[in-house]
Amino acid sequence: MKRYHLLFVTMICVFVSGPLPAQSAQPRIIDGHVHYNGDPAFLQKLLARLDSVDGMAFLLVPPADLDTAAPFIHAHPNRLIGFGSIKLDAPDALQQIDRFHAAGFRGLGELTSSLHNYDDNAYWPIYKRAARYHMILLFHTGVVARGNPSKPQDVSFDRMRATRLDRIARSFPTLTVIGAHMGNPDYAEAAEIGRWDPNLYFDLSGSSLIKKQNDYTFFKSIFWWSGVVSPHTPKSGHSAFEKLVFGSDVFGGDLEEFDREVKRYHAMLDACGVPPQAQRDIFSGTLWRILNQQQKESSVSN
Repeated sequence: MKRYHLLFVTMICVFVSGPLPAQSAQPRIIDGHVHYNGDPAFLQKLLARLDSVDGMAFLLVPPADLDTAAPFIHAHPNRLIGFGSIKLDAPDALQQIDRFHAAGFRGLGELTSSLHNYDDNAYWPIYKRAARYHMILLFHTGVVARGNPSKPQDVSFDRMRATRLDRIARSFPTLTVIGAHMGNPDYAEAAEIGRWDPNLYFDLSGSSLIKKQNDYTFFKSIFWWSGVVSPHTPKSGHSAFEKLVFGSDVFGGDLEEFDREVKRYHAMLDACGVPPQAQRDIFSGTLWRILNQQQKESSVSN
């Protein structure tokens, strides 16, 4: 079996050598946060859903499912981008990153439930390897679900605060870092570090747009610097809301959450008066630009 696995990886390496394939036209929506549940039937359903909306998705794949997911991702490069869902504390984490990179995956995530703070130096070799490969990093930030309360877990919200991403973004300026859930409930802290870290973005997937549905204008106070010319604001004409990218956090095969999250994002952005161009960037443009820049950098380094 080991020989056949090595042969598979070799074939993938040959397949992805040279510039990474991608559609030439920007899709209408890019979902930066879809979990693969290990069921091949889900891949077909996801593909059909993306086709129906002219969409693309970052598919988060655990190491155990790489061999089944990779061929499907490579067969549909205009719809799917592979992300390696590794564990930061896995003893073979660097080897797993190498394996995902060899298979043409373009990011790592959702990184979560670490045994140390995200910005602990223990994880620096992982971030350096990701930077070498021009990979995007997607971190879980904020509160995390507790699926089985009767089972002890060494999991800490504090280790996964959005503020932990600040040092990472500053230390690795060539990395694109995305904080899932925008640090729920520490939205203000997340926005403030995003204000000064041009390579740091957040998605608002999860419970935030449910619990805030009667007060969506709250987010105006979080993204406060749109159009503010000051030494205390970035020199950019972009809307402050463009620190957001779209993510649905579909997991367990529940594709209906994709539709629900699209509606929630639109409702919040409309309530906050976010301009149409900024909304287009949030739903697609920003991640599209990042993917194209990543492809250029990868081509140069290769």
